[in-house]
Amino acid sequence: MRVAALLLQPAIAEIDANLESCAGLVEGAVADGAQLVALPEFFTTGGSFEPRLAGATLAWDGAARTFLCGLARDHGIYLGGSFLCRDADGEVRNAYLLAGPGGEVLGRHDKDLPTMWENAFYVGGADDGVIEAGDFTAGAALCWEFMRSRTARRLRGRVDVVVGGSNWWSIPRWPPQAVTRRMDAANERNATRAPAAFARWVGAPVVHGSMCGPIRSRLPDLPGVTYRGRFAGAALIADAGGRTLAVRPAGAGPGHVIADVRPRRSPPLDPVPERFWLHRRGPVPALVWHTQRAVGRRWYRRHARGRPAAELGGRVVERAPQV
Repeated sequence: MRVAALLLQPAIAEIDANLESCAGLVEGAVADGAQLVALPEFFTTGGSFEPRLAGATLAWDGAARTFLCGLARDHGIYLGGSFLCRDADGEVRNAYLLAGPGGEVLGRHDKDLPTMWENAFYVGGADDGVIEAGDFTAGAALCWEFMRSRTARRLRGRVDVVVGGSNWWSIPRWPPQAVTRRMDAANERNATRAPAAFARWVGAPVVHGSMCGPIRSRLPDLPGVTYRGRFAGAALIADAGGRTLAVRPAGAGPGHVIADVRPRRSPPLDPVPERFWLHRRGPVPALVWHTQRAVGRRWYRRHARGRPAAELGGRVVERAPQV
């Protein structure tokens, strides 16, 4: 199967602009023969600690689903990506949908744990992320799910290909810059290697979309401080042995990578370690994992939970069943 992963430069909280950009990137991948295309996490909005994201959620049957199903049907491809989905219970979830060539949703996965400031905009899910796609079984994973042992355990030996994406941000160059530069370099390595290495723990190829471009936003745990950074990592495709077949780093700008993979599960090459994290996070990500989670959950309860979706006249439709 020829697969593609997209690298998107998002316009934060601008749904129409991001869908237009994604459509162009998908068409470019299809022109290169892609049969399966992976969009990044938050493909409709991008992600930062931007309060407008609380009003940029979409209902289950809204613009994101229409976009995925329509392009998948028009091009006869598999197409997946995640967005901020407001469900009938009033909660927002980071929902990954995989659409099939017939224009139908094949399955949904809700990211299990929001990462850092993401706690301000959605709550976690509890499904296994296994999606039956006819001739193959896909496993969905998003951003720091590629960093956690429990993600590898839920997909290990059960899927033929892993599809997903990230919205991974850099460590800002705060004083002392000699230290934060080293931290940022280690963070960049994690952002790129985690999706590829994940293949060895699961025993399946990985197709991973990502983001690029600058980020500027507030910080939930440091009032008055502005974060200035960039999206880190890469769009990449790796085989079941963790060998990178194609990669487009964030610094290359928007585009796609493409490669041929065999969607078939293989015996995993590495045992899943008996620890929570698959990779060392570094001191700054480890600290803000806790501080931004605490502050973000309070912000979510006050500002994001229970708001109407951004379309369909505020109507929130029933949540799709888990697969």
